[in-house]
Amino acid sequence: MVHEWALAEAIATYVTRVSKGRSVKRLVLSIGKLQSVNAEIFDFALRELLSEGNVVVSELKYLSEEILLKCRKCYFEWSPSIESLGSEVSEFIHFIPEVIHSYVSCPKCSSRDYDILSGRGIRVVEVVLGEGGNNGS
Repeated sequence: MVHEWALAEAIATYVTRVSKGRSVKRLVLSIGKLQSVNAEIFDFALRELLSEGNVVVSELKYLSEEILLKCRKCYFEWSPSIESLGSEVSEFIHFIPEVIHSYVSCPKCSSRDYDILSGRGIRVVEVVLGEGGNNGS
């Protein structure tokens, strides 16, 4: 829960800075599945923090970014299911996504040396400002 609030605070700070007191017509965020963010808690926290900063967001949309890993040894790409690792491991990965290297290996060559290509973190995809303004990220 604290993790979701910290992530929401970072996004709210960015949106507040970008909006410069203007309303936000549309805010689109991408949430990586590797982050294992509790969507309800994150959404509640973000809305609370934005309202505290007097930022009005008309439309808030969330996209889900699939996990994609690429082995550095055999170059195989795959998308593991974090849920299949169990709740304790999922919790570790939730706080520190790079911990996945301790629990997941390449299904082709068993190497634990791979890159996380997608599915990590939260990023702002689009911010559309009201009153004629538009700022995408």
